[in-house]
Amino acid sequence: MVFYEVTTMTDKVKTLKKEDDNLYLFNFNNIKLNKILMEEIKKCDKPKYVQLYCTDWKLSIKNIEDYFAQGFKLIYEYVDDLSPDLSGTKELPRAITEKYEYVMKNDNIYVVATARKLEEDVIKKRGKKNLVYSSNGVDYPFFEKFDENYVYESEFLEILDRKKPIVMYYGAIAKWFDYDLIKKIDAFDKYSIVLFGIKYDDALDESGILDLKNVFFMGSREYKVLKNYAKCADVLTIPFKINSITEATSPVKIFEYMALHKPIVITDLNECRQYKSVMIGHDHDEFIKLLDESFKKVKDKKYIELLDKEARENDWSYKAKAIIDLIRKDEK
Repeated sequence: MVFYEVTTMTDKVKTLKKEDDNLYLFNFNNIKLNKILMEEIKKCDKPKYVQLYCTDWKLSIKNIEDYFAQGFKLIYEYVDDLSPDLSGTKELPRAITEKYEYVMKNDNIYVVATARKLEEDVIKKRGKKNLVYSSNGVDYPFFEKFDENYVYESEFLEILDRKKPIVMYYGAIAKWFDYDLIKKIDAFDKYSIVLFGIKYDDALDESGILDLKNVFFMGSREYKVLKNYAKCADVLTIPFKINSITEATSPVKIFEYMALHKPIVITDLNECRQYKSVMIGHDHDEFIKLLDESFKKVKDKKYIELLDKEARENDWSYKAKAIIDLIRKDEK
């Protein structure tokens, strides 16, 4: 049974909400309810686990040790390079660095690394014990259906009416976005460049691309409707700079792009080199050349089959199995 912490901005769950069999959204900020849950879990004679993301600010070392004392085991999800640019602070919060250092010194803690660079970091510091590589993935069935009656706003319809091929990105828009590459693509005056997502920092506003005639920043959309926009794209892209953050990134969207059966053109992201369906531009010129070539693949049956194959292979069910296999070996 899984009790998953609510995202307070979007879930609007005051207590708990059943999402599926054995899966509940739970508001751990509700102190009284949290205490009741912990008392009930203590009575359970089955293995108990606390899942913790490396970017978590809340949990302290004392909290972790309290969980250990109550018979819990810890699963540390190492999902990103630990950088102030990701935490949105001048320096990494102490709560993040302390937990990272604690985990790297205690190989009784399970670690799930979502990128090879992160896996290598763990091996260097504490070896392979209780470690599994499990990249991000996709909810494949979610991308099999679309809302055929979805009503697009006039701003998006105007982009469609331009009759230019649409190059689309969705996700966080931040310092690691390659704004110079976007400017070069815009200069060719061949594509509508459509960006969905949140401004993670001030980089987008300071970049100057919002003034370009072929660039359209649409802001964020609810996740459940975003795919309706993505299906209107001709090519899906991840135009990131290459740095310590992006080299340790397993982009969820790469697998969603596969499931959308759209040509994919990205910069040279280390974690994405292993996928045959992804076209990689090692520099700006090659990226732009691949954009041109990618349109030939829009109706390429073999290419679409490859996208589908790699999307299915990276369904979240396989990622979950890798983690389950890791922890089950200690239950025997």
